[in-house]
Amino acid sequence: MLDLNEVRMFVQVVRAHSFAEAARRLSVPPNTLSRRIRQLEATLDTRLMQRSTRKLTLTAAGHVFYERCAAAVDGVLEAGKDLVDGSQKPMGSVRIAAPADFLDLFPIDWVAEFLVLHPQVRLDFVLNDGRADLIDEGIDVAFRGGNSGDVHPVFRQITAQYFNLVASPGYVAARGMPNSLQELAGHDCLTVSSPQRPVVWVLQGPNGAEEVRVSGRFSANSSRVLTKSCVAGLGIAMLPTMLIAPDLRAGRLVRVLPDYRRDGADFNVVLPSRQQIPAAVSAFIEFVTERLRSMVKNTECESKPASRRRSMR
Repeated sequence: MLDLNEVRMFVQVVRAHSFAEAARRLSVPPNTLSRRIRQLEATLDTRLMQRSTRKLTLTAAGHVFYERCAAAVDGVLEAGKDLVDGSQKPMGSVRIAAPADFLDLFPIDWVAEFLVLHPQVRLDFVLNDGRADLIDEGIDVAFRGGNSGDVHPVFRQITAQYFNLVASPGYVAARGMPNSLQELAGHDCLTVSSPQRPVVWVLQGPNGAEEVRVSGRFSANSSRVLTKSCVAGLGIAMLPTMLIAPDLRAGRLVRVLPDYRRDGADFNVVLPSRQQIPAAVSAFIEFVTERLRSMVKNTECESKPASRRRSMR
């Protein structure tokens, strides 16, 4: 079988008019180059060049072979170079699987900014709370909540999530700010739909885990709906930091009992393979990770109780 690397060496020898110069250009020992050319001639069962200590000339067959294969060798090398160069520059389509409310916590303005930064990239979002089959659905990257150890293959944990108690300024003005966890029992609390009553919230506080029975007149099976109802002033909710960060920054929500929180699921990046990740996919992952981590960090810093901030100095 013809060895294309030996063909490439033959073309380089002809162009250099010298085995020594061709060996230098190819960064191989001259004797190795000479041996590979002999192997090529043996494969073709044809002598391609005449060698002497002072001169190198092509045979008639060598001329024909060179004319037929030189352009093809150049084409292959150019295609390889273009592919390598292109793999370093974000371009092409990125198909993204994410929760249905992903573009609520990752604003569309950020998507627009990414597309401006990478004009040769196209984003295709598949938004669904179900878990997409990355291979069957042609997904390049997925963003999922869950324990990092349970997600395979997890490429990166973007951030750990925590659930915080929040309410609208209007609700606090009307009903007052609770001063202890147990005071939540006397407030309207927005809970996840469940046939079980009463609802018990368990949170980590200054004295460890504490629980309180809560109730209210509104419940839903969607965190996004609970967030909207909380902003509307329907009660106090326990919601993930990442989801409520924009509303906290805008002042539509305020923290309630900031010394308490509940651990939640991690938010992870999932890939179909860890190998040969396209530049466009890597660029989008880095962009999303930086923005979401910064958003959560800033929100947590802004909402820390003054006593806790002083203790950290």
